[in-house]
Amino acid sequence: MAKSSADDGELRRACEAAIEGTKHKVVLSMRTVKTLGTWGKTAKLGRQMAKPRVLALCTKAKGQRTKAFLRVLKYSTGGVLEPAKMYKLKHLSKVEVVTNDPSGCTFTLGFDNLRSQSVAPPQWTMRNTDDRNRLLLSIFNICKDILGRIPKIVGIDVVEMALWAKENTPAISSRSNQQDGSFADSAVTNSELKVYVEKELVSQAEEEDMEALLGNYIMGVGEAEAFSERLKRELQALEAANVHAILDTEPLIDEVLIGLEAVTNCVEDMDEWLGMFNVKLRHMREDIESIEIRNNKLEMQNVNNKTLIVELDKLLEQLSIPSEYSACLTGDSFDETLMVQNIEACEWLTTAMRGLEVPNIDPTYAKMRAVKEKRGELQIIKSTFVGKASEYLRSYFASFVEFMLNDKNYFSQRGQLKRPDHSDLRFKCRTYARLLKHLKILDKNCLGPLRKAYCSSLNLLLRKEAREFANELRASAKTTTKTPTVWLEVFTGSGQNVNSADAVAVSESYAKMLTIFIPLFVDESSFFAHFMCFEVPSPVDGNKTGHNNMGNDDDLGIMDIDEKDSRFGKISVDHAVLNESLQDLLEGIEEEFAAIVDWAYKIDPLCCISMHGTTERYLSGQKADAAGFVRILLGDLESRISMQFSRFVDETCHQIERNERNARQTGVLPYIPRFASLATRMEQYIAGQSRDLVDQAYTKFVSIMFVTLEKNAQADPKYADIFLIENYAAFQNSLYDLANVVPTLAKFYHQASEAYEQACTRHISVIIYYQFERLFQFARKIEDLMLNSNCAPEEIPFQVGLSKVDLRKTLKSSLSGVDKSVAAMYKKLQKNLTSEELLPSLWDKCKKDFLDKYDTFVQLVAKIYPAESVPSVTELRDLLASM
Repeated sequence: MAKSSADDGELRRACEAAIEGTKHKVVLSMRTVKTLGTWGKTAKLGRQMAKPRVLALCTKAKGQRTKAFLRVLKYSTGGVLEPAKMYKLKHLSKVEVVTNDPSGCTFTLGFDNLRSQSVAPPQWTMRNTDDRNRLLLSIFNICKDILGRIPKIVGIDVVEMALWAKENTPAISSRSNQQDGSFADSAVTNSELKVYVEKELVSQAEEEDMEALLGNYIMGVGEAEAFSERLKRELQALEAANVHAILDTEPLIDEVLIGLEAVTNCVEDMDEWLGMFNVKLRHMREDIESIEIRNNKLEMQNVNNKTLIVELDKLLEQLSIPSEYSACLTGDSFDETLMVQNIEACEWLTTAMRGLEVPNIDPTYAKMRAVKEKRGELQIIKSTFVGKASEYLRSYFASFVEFMLNDKNYFSQRGQLKRPDHSDLRFKCRTYARLLKHLKILDKNCLGPLRKAYCSSLNLLLRKEAREFANELRASAKTTTKTPTVWLEVFTGSGQNVNSADAVAVSESYAKMLTIFIPLFVDESSFFAHFMCFEVPSPVDGNKTGHNNMGNDDDLGIMDIDEKDSRFGKISVDHAVLNESLQDLLEGIEEEFAAIVDWAYKIDPLCCISMHGTTERYLSGQKADAAGFVRILLGDLESRISMQFSRFVDETCHQIERNERNARQTGVLPYIPRFASLATRMEQYIAGQSRDLVDQAYTKFVSIMFVTLEKNAQADPKYADIFLIENYAAFQNSLYDLANVVPTLAKFYHQASEAYEQACTRHISVIIYYQFERLFQFARKIEDLMLNSNCAPEEIPFQVGLSKVDLRKTLKSSLSGVDKSVAAMYKKLQKNLTSEELLPSLWDKCKKDFLDKYDTFVQLVAKIYPAESVPSVTELRDLLASM
């Protein structure tokens, strides 16, 4: 027989190492295999996955008490035991051996504290029955000693267990004492674990009684035939006694048979009566069923009739027209006092017409003649009401606007600017706003003529307000400046000057015109879109200022209608119709603004700069919503202002070009300082986005000026450089301050500076060569030979005209009276120069250029004629400084 794992010391020590630190003492450790069972049926062995495990019985002393545990240990990846689960033996309620295991080595342990009782407990399979009995007997002994009870035992013969324990107790003790040669190291010791294997499951007296009982009934093999004969004899005696008892009871049996016959007759009579009653009851049952069927039909018919009456009453109520609504819908009174009744009638009519349409009404009802006739009647009433209401509103708009046109208090008068006030008109419109909303619901095509009538009437009012306001603005400006004929001369200080106060007044008039009327047009456009039931977003806050926020939905009084009729769906916006209506509303108004622009241009064309900036500011502030046509108006104004300013620029450029056709020009051209004055004034008018407009004008002005300047200089080539020097210098001097702050002018300033430097260089070179032509001509010949003929420096003195004698003659003729030649240069430079303030800077440049050229000459002489001596550059520099 294989060695039991209970006697394995290594296993015991591995278990103790795994639970080290828990104060548990290992009583018994045995290897086993764990499988999972199922409820209701026993799983076949080998079908479930078997997992090797080690069961260890442990105890823990806690004071005077001792607790018992059953630990399950598993093998880790490295083959080392580690704790898996721990059960308390005090909760062990049942030990059951699995019946389908023929070897009897598989059992389950039932604990009463498991969290999920629906999960079958695991099955433990030992190697043999000796290991099983040894483990279970140890569990029973610990439970009996510590807990005072043993768990319920199922599937195990208690007597067989007791006999096995009695036979194997000495072996257990001896193996425990002999292992490792000492009692202290035994696997199972009485002193440490307090487990006594020899303790029996039954007492000695019970065992003796069982042996006596077994001795009475258990016989050897040789007594089987005698025992069988004895049993046969006793069976025959019992049968004979039973037959004798039956013969003794024959009279009683006869009486019982007679009674049974009488009862049978009674039962047959009763059966006939029950058959008769059954037939009668069947007929009665059929009659009752027939009555119930007729009764149910009558009840169903009654219920249906009641329901039909209710539905017909509802339909009649839906088809009937209330008298108060009928009077409003067929009448022709639309006064303000009756508007509430008219709106209620419209709401009822809208609801009634929708109620007669599928799917709001059952399709069966919709085919009824009464419903069709009522639908046609409501259509006639709708058409009549919509026609009368539309005609009334068209005439109402025209009459009220005519009343405002005839009242002078609504418009600006002489000496009094009047801000347009449409509060009365808005109040009247608010009264009929809800009616318009319902008219659109009833017939959306009816709003077209109404919109045209409203736009036509309001257009007359807006145009007159703008015209009267513009006239009063022009009258109150009181300008004294007459329209100039030559714009460029206006800014020179000569002739007729533009009064700056007039220009400010004109600009302010245009700005005031926009400030008053642009928000008004935006409000009117937004109000029109909402009042005439276009689906547009609510106007932004910036478009409501200045006119009592008259464009919002609350003023119209239609917000509650949107909420009430939201179930009928949103009506999409027809942008083309809205833009066409807005064009009708504001048509012709741009003429009044154009008149202000033209008037301002005549007073001072530079006002176009400020007007352009003001217009651009309003244009950028408008959103592309219901007031989109206002953007078109502002765009047209901006284009007109740009056109007028371009006209001014073209006229000024034409005046500049006329200088080209005049007689020979000398000194500074007049348009140079005039342009500086013009640019200074233009910068004063810049506001907002007008920077680009002014920069474009600068570019055109300066380009024409420079082109004209070059053409005038070519008229007299002899004095062209002096002419350019003076004019470019004047341009720089006059625009120095502006060029520091205006990038566009700074670009032209640098361009003029480059042209000035080029003209200075050319003019000074002419003067120098005029006085020292022979000297520098000699140097030029040497340079030409060195560059073009590849002549070596030592060969040059042997060339014709370049000998040392020729050098000495050239030096003598050019430098013998150098002081007089320098003085002649100064006089020549001074002679034709009209701007004396330019002379010092030009003379300094002349001396510098002369010394540079002479220095080049001295270097050539030193290279070609090393033996010859010439005056040094320092000597000439000192000479020039002393003069």
